[in-house]
Amino acid sequence: MNAPPMPKNVEQVLAYVRDKNIQQVKVGLTDVDGVLRGKYMARDKFENSLEKGFAFCDVVLGWDSNDQLYDKGKLTGWHTAYPDAPVRLLPETLRLIPYEKDTPFVLAEFEGYAEAACPRGLLRRVLNKARHMGFVVQAAAEFEFFLFEETPHSVRDKGYRSLRPITPGYFGYSLLRAGVHADFYQELLDLCRAMDFPLEGLHTETGAGVLEAAIRVDEALHAADKAVLFKTFTKILAQRRGWMATFMAKYSRDWPGQSGHLHVSIQDAATGKGLFHDSAKPASMSETMRWFVGGQQRLMPELLAMIASTVNSYTRLIPGFWAPTDASWGVENRTTALRVIPGSEKSQRVEYRVAAADINPYISLAAAIGSGLWGIEHRIDPGEPVKGNAYDVEHTPERALPRTLGEAASRLKDSEAARALFGDIFVDHYAMSREWEESEARKAVTDWQLARYFEII
Repeated sequence: MNAPPMPKNVEQVLAYVRDKNIQQVKVGLTDVDGVLRGKYMARDKFENSLEKGFAFCDVVLGWDSNDQLYDKGKLTGWHTAYPDAPVRLLPETLRLIPYEKDTPFVLAEFEGYAEAACPRGLLRRVLNKARHMGFVVQAAAEFEFFLFEETPHSVRDKGYRSLRPITPGYFGYSLLRAGVHADFYQELLDLCRAMDFPLEGLHTETGAGVLEAAIRVDEALHAADKAVLFKTFTKILAQRRGWMATFMAKYSRDWPGQSGHLHVSIQDAATGKGLFHDSAKPASMSETMRWFVGGQQRLMPELLAMIASTVNSYTRLIPGFWAPTDASWGVENRTTALRVIPGSEKSQRVEYRVAAADINPYISLAAAIGSGLWGIEHRIDPGEPVKGNAYDVEHTPERALPRTLGEAASRLKDSEAARALFGDIFVDHYAMSREWEESEARKAVTDWQLARYFEII
């Protein structure tokens, strides 16, 4: 069933929870890594918080995805004693959780001093900039994810090795696989519709147990909300049936990586007219679209840490695995970092293909959109599109992408454009968090190191 019409403002939500005699509401917000954190809230507490806001420990912005505290944070840390930060609930995000007897769920975001580092707040500020320029931004995410006949306990017992995918072998776009597991497909499609992040496509990808889901287009802030919710509730649905889903960029060296491609277009805020389409120009690219793509291309090496945000992200960015290795662009070219997709006034868009499934949707969309707006402001022309295999093209050094998360974090810190677009507090805090992530990775003794050095060296 489709999502029922939901209340969209404070008064309507208050009336709804009182009329339905709802006893608790689930609330959530994302941390720096895009992990949805939250809690159940009693109705009286929720009602008061909806009108006056509430407080949430700012450690959510001061730890990594494994709940380990950053050691060099300035925004929050032991030196601030991890206080509660003000948070606002977002009544327009209300939806019901079907498998929890229609328990309401509402997203939230940090405000006050913590808003500068809040991922959702970051995207909202970028979209406000677009509004001031006369634009409305439309976006959609599509994710690849692997499914396993495993549980959180079994993967740990196995040391994350020899995992059993729900299906064997390569079999992209398989109607056989989709038919065998039709019950799961239908459960997922129904859940996505019921919770208002509907899919426009779902199919097997190339790899053992891997699916690809395309979320329907929406205004960019809502599109990011839907992407965050999709990742979380897909994992929940899988675990409730004794499976596990992973959105790692690359979980195994033996299988392709998992993309998290972002589709973006802009409209005139006054008329709703699509601004990327000009039928008189090559590939129907308007000047506005060329500048937008030019900005994305120019700033991609500087902003890559905001898109390729984990150490694992960089294992995917290698030639020949459907992931770009340079800030390249092309028309209907899946070997480039930016793929221009010609179409009608409504459908013409750019696909930001460097992104993987491990993205924080708010931060990655802020980078993809912010760099495009910067390109329009500075009228950055992207040059000629790549034709054929982008891996065979010799690119200029300034288009080379950072090869490690540490290098990407350093480029972000040094980027004047990033600081102008996103603010010093966000850039410094986020770059610090990525440097921490890489420093944690350097402590690991991997299977590769053991096999390489244990006996021979």
